[in-house]
Amino acid sequence: MMQRKLTLLVGISAFTVILILRWQREITLVNTDTPSAEPALQPRQRAPTDTITPIPGSRHLMVSAFKDHRRGRVIRVISIICRQELQPLYCVLCANDDANANADYNAITDAKALSRCTTSPAEVDVHSDNFGFPFVTSDVFCTSESLKQATHVSITTDQTVIHNLTFLLIQNQKVKESFRYNFTICISNLFGEYNNALQFAQTMEVYKLIGVQRVVIYNTSSGPDVEKVLRYYSREGMLEVVPWPIDKFLTPSTGWKYDLHHGDIHYYGQLTTLNECIYRYMYQSKYLLLNDFDEIIMPYKHASLEKLMDTLQQQHPNAGVFRIENHIFPK
Repeated sequence: MMQRKLTLLVGISAFTVILILRWQREITLVNTDTPSAEPALQPRQRAPTDTITPIPGSRHLMVSAFKDHRRGRVIRVISIICRQELQPLYCVLCANDDANANADYNAITDAKALSRCTTSPAEVDVHSDNFGFPFVTSDVFCTSESLKQATHVSITTDQTVIHNLTFLLIQNQKVKESFRYNFTICISNLFGEYNNALQFAQTMEVYKLIGVQRVVIYNTSSGPDVEKVLRYYSREGMLEVVPWPIDKFLTPSTGWKYDLHHGDIHYYGQLTTLNECIYRYMYQSKYLLLNDFDEIIMPYKHASLEKLMDTLQQQHPNAGVFRIENHIFPK
């Protein structure tokens, strides 16, 4: 069995955390799937801007799907679950017989190509960090021994009605031995028509100076000046902007605690976007830093983040998490 490493730098509230994940690629699974009686489905194509999809027959939402090789190639669907309305969910896994199909995110080049499908009960893991809000970041796990080569997945509440479902492309199909980026930063949310273009540009340029190659940002709403800056860095190739229209489906809170800020979900779904970014870049970046655009890890004894991490990992070769204290400078 093969062992790999992924290092994750996480910046949440008062600390930045560097997490090293280790996993093994093989595991024994129990087959609980039931083959579908339908030979083919007519799935709806989800547009690239549709990053949130309702689960039929429920108030739950699904976001994106990834093959998790650490759990024996189980399919992990990043979701938002209403913890007050838990109900049985079912996975519909389909294989795309067109080997030349476009592998872009959410793309389904030919609906008829999804000719082999199977349904199975889903395993739902509702995350414990809910801060009192009814809607919570969750993982929906799907397995199918009879369809290990699944390329698309959908979640439903009724396993007997599988027509007109919207399917998600299953990402991370293969384990990659090399990373495209060394350091990637995930910024959870822009909202409230945020329009401080100078602050955002300054942050991006500092990221460049300390060795960051990629920045990922989830955008609910931003002002016209910041939109221009987003387009500039996107064209440059450093920035990926992921649409995040959470306000079209839920009433997001602008704060972190339900008793104080109310709403359906914590801080515009911040934990969901951070989880999504981790899996989106699991095989693309060696290090992941999760923080806000006004937070910067600034090494003061090293010239770059790379040299800092080399030193830390030499000093603590078995450490799984590095927590970097956050200092707030008054305005």
